[in-house]
Amino acid sequence: MDIRYTRNIGTITEAEQQILAGKAVCVIGCGGLGGGVIENLTRMGIGRLTVVDGDVFDDTNLNRQVLSNQDNIGHSKAVEAKLQMKTINDNVEVFSIQTRLDTENAADIIRGHDVVVDALDSVPTRLALEDACAAENIPLVHGAIDGWNGEVAVVMPGSQILHEIYGSWEEDPTVKGSNPSFSPAVVSAIEAAEAIKVLLGRECLAGKLLTIDLLNHEYEVIDF
Repeated sequence: MDIRYTRNIGTITEAEQQILAGKAVCVIGCGGLGGGVIENLTRMGIGRLTVVDGDVFDDTNLNRQVLSNQDNIGHSKAVEAKLQMKTINDNVEVFSIQTRLDTENAADIIRGHDVVVDALDSVPTRLALEDACAAENIPLVHGAIDGWNGEVAVVMPGSQILHEIYGSWEEDPTVKGSNPSFSPAVVSAIEAAEAIKVLLGRECLAGKLLTIDLLNHEYEVIDF
């Protein structure tokens, strides 16, 4: 076992570390949530990561997106994710896809992965991703943030949790989300942990939604 993983052992076993080296995860979105998920999975030693984002960094990302810095404004988020992860762990194969996921390309993008992670900021795109994961029989780890609040769920193929939560969602284009640095840090860490648990067959938030209120420190797990 590579010495870099020594401190993983105890939390997971050496055998589980080897399992992770053979797994493939697709992270949709390389922003506030995605950057944290991608870094956590890279440090844990996932074998293959596909990172997907059609956007570029801008100045408004600097307050919370760990992959952004003052020197890469205007650069592709997906490309930067790949470049930066190679400086952390060159054992991990990282593939970057510079596109926005939609109903037409979702299945092709996620096919062949063991877990998909939702790090999106668009409800319609989340619903399209849930449908594609159901069709491809791939577990989906969902995360979302808004100000002090966040949520995480593990959507097993066909359970349609996101459609239950957001099915009647009507987006108000005049409302701008507020996201500080700490909310995506917390939620992305939990998403990464849940992805690891799914990959290792451990008990996870399957069929459940964890809601997080960091202002009042209120946490609830809701069954679906």
